[in-house]
Amino acid sequence: MTLAGTIGKIEARTPAHRDRAIDGLRALALLAVPTGHWLLGGFTLDGDGALHNASPLAAFGGFAPVSWVLQMLGIFFLVGGYASVLSYRRRKSTTAAWLRQRVARLGRPVLGVTAVWAVLIPVLYALGVPGATLRTGSTLVIQPLWFVGVYTVVTALTPYCVRAAHTLGAWAAAPLLVTVAAVDFLRYGPAADTMPSWLSMVNILPGWLFAYQLGVSWAEGRIGSRGGRVLLIGGTLLFAALLVVFHYPASMVGVPGEARTNSHPPSLLVLALAAAQSGAAILLRDRIARLLRKPALWAPVVVINLSAMTVLCWHQTAMLAAAVPGSFAGAVPGLTASPDSLGWILARLTWMPLFAVLLVLIGRYARGFDAPWQTGTRAAHARRAAAGLLAAGFAVFALGLA
Repeated sequence: MTLAGTIGKIEARTPAHRDRAIDGLRALALLAVPTGHWLLGGFTLDGDGALHNASPLAAFGGFAPVSWVLQMLGIFFLVGGYASVLSYRRRKSTTAAWLRQRVARLGRPVLGVTAVWAVLIPVLYALGVPGATLRTGSTLVIQPLWFVGVYTVVTALTPYCVRAAHTLGAWAAAPLLVTVAAVDFLRYGPAADTMPSWLSMVNILPGWLFAYQLGVSWAEGRIGSRGGRVLLIGGTLLFAALLVVFHYPASMVGVPGEARTNSHPPSLLVLALAAAQSGAAILLRDRIARLLRKPALWAPVVVINLSAMTVLCWHQTAMLAAAVPGSFAGAVPGLTASPDSLGWILARLTWMPLFAVLLVLIGRYARGFDAPWQTGTRAAHARRAAAGLLAAGFAVFALGLA
């Protein structure tokens, strides 16, 4: 089939009631994940030829605003909350059955990528890949998967988020913002030295639930254009104040060697950015929907959304598929050389199309993990048990527990 024919087929199969703006926003947020990791994540080579994580932001702090654009998890959680409400309304069975179905859709690809890497590690080691490189690669692979765990938890809270939206309307997300602000004050304020190290972890759930709750309230009709303007202006002002007055780290992603990070767990700066992004999304929704009525623009949005879990789970593997072989050639600019020069940035931009091609090639086979797995036979049960054991083994290795 020709490209025009494929585009026409996708357009013909799209239901008239499909919310193209929500799908477009989700696709944009999805593409920001590999783009950010590929552009802001690099490697250094040690004396033994092993790869270690590095970031150009450590040498070029002035590039931090790039992370403001590429950190779009706020948009992802916003549209996730919106879409979950629509799905929740359409459920044909119990809430528990609805949740099991959604969790399975998230869990299968994660189990697939971790099981495959559990097999790859000993194979690569036998082929001469240094153990330190395998540790680095495992860390990169497992890092994006925290998102799936958090997203699963907030999805389970959808019924409670709906009730909160009905009760508090647009203000349902405010207590989450206040909670994160209070934790930040305790861990960064005058008494920071007396606070326990685990305190920051309190921010994980309210920090990411914030934008999800905004999405739920939006889907329930409790946030409109006026609320969108408040979120955009308020979020922008808060973001500026946190940077200029309270000296939050400028980068939205972790920088090796830095004592503080905004995203793991989320700080108040992440919520301020999410609020501003959410406000902009709400205000631009109609324009985005009109733009995506063009079949040539709508078709890639559909493809990206259908490949969402493949992109999330395998984009780091695609980068490693180029970097690990490249490490045997030494310090390759933009690939395995230290990200400490403008030349590295330009070289990395030329490598990114290759990463994208590798992701597409990997995705042709990896998408099989997204589909429902066979059940009901001993062989099927054995395969699922083996995948679970392999995934657990990889998690132990990647987290440095063994």
